[in-house]
Amino acid sequence: MKILFAASEAVPFCKTGGLGDVVGALAEALKVRGHDVRLVLPHYCPPGSDEEPPGSGPLSLTIPVDGRDHPVRVWETRFGPDVPAYLIDSPSHFAREGLYRDSRGVDYADNDRRYILFCRAALETARAAGFAPDVVHAHDWQTGLLPTYLATSYRDDPFFQNTATVFSIHNIAYQGHFPKETLLAAGLDWSWFTADRLEYFDGFNFLKAALVTSDVLSTVSPTYAVEVQSGEEFGRGMEGVLQTRSRDFFGVLNGIDNAVWNPAEDAMIARPFSARALRGRADCKRDLQRQTGLAEDPAAPLLGMVSRLDPQKGFDILLDVLEPFIEEGAQAVFLGQGSPVYQATLRTLSRKHPGRVASSTDFNETLAHKIYAGADIFLMPSRFEPCGLGQMIALRYGAVPVVTPTGGLKDTVVPVSRDGKKGDGFVAAATETGAYRRALESAVDRFRRDPAGWKRILKRGMARVFDWGDSVPKYEEIYRRALARRADRIGPP
Repeated sequence: MKILFAASEAVPFCKTGGLGDVVGALAEALKVRGHDVRLVLPHYCPPGSDEEPPGSGPLSLTIPVDGRDHPVRVWETRFGPDVPAYLIDSPSHFAREGLYRDSRGVDYADNDRRYILFCRAALETARAAGFAPDVVHAHDWQTGLLPTYLATSYRDDPFFQNTATVFSIHNIAYQGHFPKETLLAAGLDWSWFTADRLEYFDGFNFLKAALVTSDVLSTVSPTYAVEVQSGEEFGRGMEGVLQTRSRDFFGVLNGIDNAVWNPAEDAMIARPFSARALRGRADCKRDLQRQTGLAEDPAAPLLGMVSRLDPQKGFDILLDVLEPFIEEGAQAVFLGQGSPVYQATLRTLSRKHPGRVASSTDFNETLAHKIYAGADIFLMPSRFEPCGLGQMIALRYGAVPVVTPTGGLKDTVVPVSRDGKKGDGFVAAATETGAYRRALESAVDRFRRDPAGWKRILKRGMARVFDWGDSVPKYEEIYRRALARRADRIGPP
């Protein structure tokens, strides 16, 4: 199949979170399976930069937004196993200090216009490149207008006559909600501004637009697919729309890149190790303690967390339970950006418990690898977690996860049995403070009193496989289903 991937971020070009990891890795995995996969994404660069991306080009396009034509350049490059990538270059839209927000953490006021331009440019790039896709696979709200355009403005375009659409929700909390006038800026007409189409509480919502116009929908774990249809707590106002699309909505678990996340060959950690040769893991724990200023104490349960500092990630739950564990001899190391309040709290804890608590808010890929390789216990108290990659990486590196029973965490972590003979992680009974405290107590107690049993638990986790081998065939089936349904697209001719 010819598949056009569209996303606002993708490794190795740009990344703020799991979306970037997944898009790049899935595109590569589909290429390996023999599909003609091409990726289109914005070319972000610093303000005032004249930097040109590597590769050939540029193509020159003119893209209408707000009734005005905008000149755009498109650069073509390659990544992974020779996957073509088209970078949409429009400095007035994408030469910013951050991808979506400024340095204060405030969303750019023109994010609607930025991603209107991107979605139109993605389709015009495919045309200019002579690449008529069988499937357009769009990811998250920033690409929500791609299926919408193919169901409206491009519906009768011969170039896209046989193109089906798949839209993936990576996190339903981010929706792209804007004033209703955004509809006109996108070149759509008011006939589409109805409750069963694009209107959302008298505004325009990119995510809803994708949900009602895509041929098939997916999300990043089976449990999350059920959760987001269950009510407002998880569905964030989109549960009703998803219920109407339930026959065309599928949950497919993400994978991780085992070439990047491999403790036996990881150059970023102090010493490689594997389930059969665990000795190096003790060196990695010692190295993590040295690197972060923690006391070199092999007996201390070392808790690690690599995460956004955000209520979604249950950081408030963790702060409510953490300190007694530190006072009883545990250590904790944190890596993540996010809430200034949470960052300040971590700095306070570090000063209060020197040699016991350490934190870093820099983007530090090397430290992330060291935490996975050196922590005894990996913390994920998420209030909701569409898929989660951290628990998969932690299992692969022998950091036993302690998680809440939600989304992909529930799909991937097998609870340790009472006798310790089954399971690879500790799963709280509920997503709340008391339950998470009890799960963490169980993990710390097991670590301290049963070292041999603990080693068996982490070895079971390291034996798990979380690559794309199971997921790619499921996406192929989703693409076939989308192709079969393309004639049923919503909307008038």
